[in-house]
Amino acid sequence: MNLREKLAANKFVVTVELDPPQTLNIDKILREVNGTDFRKIVDAVNVTDCPLAKLRMSPIALSHIIQEKIGLETIFHITCRDRNLLGLQAELLGAAALGVRNILALTGDPPDMGDYVKITGVYDVDSIGLIKMVNSLNNGYKYLGGELKDRTDFFVGAAVNPTASNLKKEIEKFEEKVSSGINFIQTQPIYDVELLKKFLKLTSHINIPKIIGIMPLKSYKMVEYINNNLPGIFIPYKLQERMKGKDVKEGIKIAREIINKICKLKEVAGIHIFPLRDMELVCSLLNQSLVNSK
Repeated sequence: MNLREKLAANKFVVTVELDPPQTLNIDKILREVNGTDFRKIVDAVNVTDCPLAKLRMSPIALSHIIQEKIGLETIFHITCRDRNLLGLQAELLGAAALGVRNILALTGDPPDMGDYVKITGVYDVDSIGLIKMVNSLNNGYKYLGGELKDRTDFFVGAAVNPTASNLKKEIEKFEEKVSSGINFIQTQPIYDVELLKKFLKLTSHINIPKIIGIMPLKSYKMVEYINNNLPGIFIPYKLQERMKGKDVKEGIKIAREIINKICKLKEVAGIHIFPLRDMELVCSLLNQSLVNSK
């Protein structure tokens, strides 16, 4: 079964975020995603698109290589930052030709976050416009008009933040993404299950698979960084205190506790792990008992 079929069958899935390399060497990545334990646990890997506006290998190219060489399904990220309407459609047609069909449609981090502070973000569309574009291609039409000879078959997801400071606005945007044609969501990292339950209750009318983000804390310094730089991610005070003087072992313990609670929520379709470029952490975090609903 592929990812689309697993989600349609209400099979609990595990996806993992993967950043492409900043070089041509992909041997380490291929070894990591081809590990026996990793393959048993993970249903698909998300391949990011120059996150934080830093140069990395094309997510479409790496996704294709992983699928062809390893046989592991991928979800490629595509952002609106670096490509105009023509470039976005060209990328999508190329991905379809390569058999890379799962997408996470994103607006993209601002270019001034990265190494090229003088470059200009394109943003001809935002993530909602990109979702509409993907569905237009799926229906056999170019974006903004003109028929294609073929139809693409993309399975498109979007990002949502269940702990956003303005949850009402976040849910309204979620609803707009659904009406634009998304098939699933993957959320930002969750540290407060009660806030997640609130989000799930408020979005119970939205019947698409919800894959919940998990990002193990590696240190108290990481907690401070999140608090100071990522205001949309909420870490309860109790968990902050637990991480004082502790390392990733405590972070993994906390993440396991959260996963155990999340797995019991019927509204949840799976979990999405942010391993922060440490793929070994995925197998340390997860074991079959934690994901036995898969």
